[in-house]
Amino acid sequence: MSFILSRLLARWILRAGWALPVAVVVFVFVTSWPLMVLAEPAGSELVQPGNYWWYFVVTASTVGYGDFSPDTVAGHFVGAYVIVGGIATLTTVFTRLATLLEQAKGRRMQGMEPVRLSGHVVLVGYLAGRTERIVAQLLADGVTGLALCAGEDVTVHPMPAQPVEFVRGELTAPEVLSRAGIERAATVLVDVRDDNEALAVAVLVDHATTAAHVVVTMRDMERAELIGYVDPRITCVQWHTPRMITEEVVSPGIAEVYTELMTSGGAGTYSVTLPERLGALSAEHCRATLGQVFGATVLAVRGERGLTVNPPWDGDLPPGAVLYYVSSRALGRDEIERALTGASR
Repeated sequence: MSFILSRLLARWILRAGWALPVAVVVFVFVTSWPLMVLAEPAGSELVQPGNYWWYFVVTASTVGYGDFSPDTVAGHFVGAYVIVGGIATLTTVFTRLATLLEQAKGRRMQGMEPVRLSGHVVLVGYLAGRTERIVAQLLADGVTGLALCAGEDVTVHPMPAQPVEFVRGELTAPEVLSRAGIERAATVLVDVRDDNEALAVAVLVDHATTAAHVVVTMRDMERAELIGYVDPRITCVQWHTPRMITEEVVSPGIAEVYTELMTSGGAGTYSVTLPERLGALSAEHCRATLGQVFGATVLAVRGERGLTVNPPWDGDLPPGAVLYYVSSRALGRDEIERALTGASR
């Protein structure tokens, strides 16, 4: 029976909201003051208007500074009444606060609360496993302020342990993107289920923000032209290259550099094995010579210890090392040898 009564009381408290603790504290104050006047002797400082409210607050909150206290037994009973009323009020307040916090946490986990971030990165779309890898890479690159905007099929936060805000809903609904803070975002990554959906979401994102760097992943890069009709500033990245996607998010424009390197007619990436008869060479000499003579940039070197990307200038290259470089054309071993040995080309 006591269990049923406690459940009913708890339910009543939740329904009453903030009105109940206010009503309790007002009722106890209004009734305790006249009772204390009757209980205490005439002229008591405790019941003076400037003192009793202070006594009521410290007693009801169970702090009890002791600067004012009743002198009579009846006054002690009134004080006990104030303490009980204060405990009842605090109980209802804490119950209400706990309920509100639990409800807020539940709404955040369900993606119903708006994102309060600014200058953040919004990931539009969720694909199990893939999105987790993208988020992990962004966090490893030092990106902070991430918000995931997932579709209606994602009912709860898929990455609660990660520092990622979460909203859910129809991805082509302006209200959903607004809850993700699109208009305040620095970067928006659209990574959805297919290219048709990517195009539809890109149109909506372009209308929602004019300042953010927008990146859209595409499975068929030939359809990237359609994205260009929406806004030529939108960057399209091949869906199958997650690392390039995160690099574009962190360093806007890097995808264009990769595309240029992989497109015929522009600068390309090549490799050449240095003749062993040249012996060990200074990395600074090789890099400077290829740059000054051929306008080439050394990207990496493969030697006895394996591949070294962006080799240090103060190191040495072993005989027969392989150079990987960017140039407008492939360079022959003979012309590289002549340049390195100081012979005329």
